[in-house]
Amino acid sequence: MAAVPVSPSPLADPSLLVAALRAAGCVFAEDEARLILATARTADEATAMAERRASGLPLEHVLGWAEFHGLRITVEPGVFVPRRRTEFLVDQALARAPHARVVVDLCCGSGALGAALAVALDGAEVHAADIDPAAVRCARRNLAPHLGRAHTGDLYAALPAELRGRVAILTANVPYVPSAEVPLLPAEARDHEPATALDGGPDGLDVLRRVAAGAAEWLAPGGCLLSETSARQASAAQEVFARAGLAAHVAVSHEWDAHVVIGVR
Repeated sequence: MAAVPVSPSPLADPSLLVAALRAAGCVFAEDEARLILATARTADEATAMAERRASGLPLEHVLGWAEFHGLRITVEPGVFVPRRRTEFLVDQALARAPHARVVVDLCCGSGALGAALAVALDGAEVHAADIDPAAVRCARRNLAPHLGRAHTGDLYAALPAELRGRVAILTANVPYVPSAEVPLLPAEARDHEPATALDGGPDGLDVLRRVAAGAAEWLAPGGCLLSETSARQASAAQEVFARAGLAAHVAVSHEWDAHVVIGVR
């Protein structure tokens, strides 16, 4: 995306902001301009936001938030942006365990999944964990209104020991892009999101294997593990879950082009 100078008075003339965003290559310039104008407090702030967007910064990092499952999720620069297709994972979790009392969100990023589940499962105990301290800071902000807790560390090592055998819903939106394909990702992801949130190893399933291998120890009887994957990897991901002793299947949303592998203890 090429940087394009923005008029100093976008609030006075929103069409100038739209034109600048379109010239920078923003496909949904009108929608992005509307969100910038709704978020900015002054004309100068809107101008600065538009210039950051035109330089290639993801819109959610420019705004400071992303919409996810009806919530406004805080997203700081450098933190993985929750994808709308991942709402399908949340819906699958709620369909499987509509009365869950203990929820864990591994590889939580901004904590979007944990926050969405906390809202839907009013009163549930919600924990999130990520290896990236910046992501955990975001997750703490997003979970705080729901009394959720976020922990820094590598997968299960970050969790309080008393959660073992009690987790009804375990979500893990792990990195699943094969290492060789990371350079082929859109620049917004490749240049502005942490590699640890994208790179899943040679076949994209390295982190998924680790999550699946430890799941039975943490899940309650009948508890479920859910993880997003790609259409190409879905069959292999299902086999990973099965080899870990979970009853596994893949749920598909053609509307969102989303694939979620689900394993039940």
